[in-house]
Amino acid sequence: MAETSRALVAAITVIDRFSDWCGRIFAWMIIPLVAGLTYEVVARYGFDAPTIWAFDLTYMLYGAHFMLGAGYALLRGAHIRTDMLYERYSDRKKGVVDAIAYVFFFFPGMLFYFFSSVDEAIHSWRIGELSEQTAWRPPLYPFKMVVPVAAVLLMIQGVSEVLKSLYAARTGRLYRKREAVEV
Repeated sequence: MAETSRALVAAITVIDRFSDWCGRIFAWMIIPLVAGLTYEVVARYGFDAPTIWAFDLTYMLYGAHFMLGAGYALLRGAHIRTDMLYERYSDRKKGVVDAIAYVFFFFPGMLFYFFSSVDEAIHSWRIGELSEQTAWRPPLYPFKMVVPVAAVLLMIQGVSEVLKSLYAARTGRLYRKREAVEV
């Protein structure tokens, strides 16, 4: 019994470290996003010389930043939850409810999200799809690949969350108090 708990805790630790590492890496995407926006504002309003690339750069970087950080947000407990009844549950019952919710709602949704996006991403790579939004016409295929990658990262962290739920259901105490998102 204790051996299973050690294996469970080890698996949770490995997955959580991976999600934390990914989140910290993806957080750096904010720097080119801010730099591009700053350059555009200065060029547009300071020199009356708007760029053709800033719009595409910002929506792609922000979209990628938002989506790739979703697994990190799940790790940190930053996703929205309706707590009206949940807060009154015992830790054991919270574990059972969470495990059921992940198995029957989260994973089917994430699998749908992955399979519906991976074909689109592969097709985009095959045809070398370009954006039609601006005259710059940057490639869209790397941006479209973000969607299935984000789904995989969310599912990886979801496995950790299920293991934490099973731990709570089995031991009657939460694995660890969720931390707030660091700013």
